Amino acid sequence: MLLYRWETEDKAGVFMSKKPYGLGILVGRFQTLHTGHEMMINKAIELCDEVGIFIGSSQEEGTYKNPFSYEVRKSLLYKIFGSKIKVFPLPDIGVGNNSKWGDYVLENVIKHFNKTPDLLVSGREERRSSWFEGENGSAVSELYIPKTIDISASQMRTHFINGDLMSWEKYTNPILWDEFGVLKELVINSKDNLESKSI
Repeated sequence: MLLYRWETEDKAGVFMSKKPYGLGILVGRFQTLHTGHEMMINKAIELCDEVGIFIGSSQEEGTYKNPFSYEVRKSLLYKIFGSKIKVFPLPDIGVGNNSKWGDYVLENVIKHFNKTPDLLVSGREERRSSWFEGENGSAVSELYIPKTIDISASQMRTHFINGDLMSWEKYTNPILWDEFGVLKELVINSKDNLESKSI
């Protein structure tokens, strides 16, 4: 019998997961969720027994850069991934992208999971390279997913502003297509608010 790559069968014939990592995490603003994000999350689900998603700038909403509230972003993630993930807020603390921020991320992971993560999954960005330089983060493996989908959250927000449903749908899971009208209204109502405390 062929088994899934990371599954083994115990003596009772019950399949037990043997994924390479226990806890994987992703950190992002998800303003708005697109297929590039989805690809990274799916990779984390494939490699990890548990996946925690920490929504950055969770305290912000109603601005050009952060139109959607934490609750909206969380609901979109759960609509696609359901019980395969756990989602938590990660408010900004004003320290920038450095080891202090990395320690803060780890504190939040430990608070919610009672353990440090085994893997950080992200896109390759220089600003993340120093997150886990401290002693606490030295055991966290990092997987950078190459950008194979040419899209960004700011481009997606432009599609809302332009009312360009077809371009937005091209980079959005069909499960979310019925959300276009509500999300578009939130983006348009926020587009002139350039104030932001988000880093």
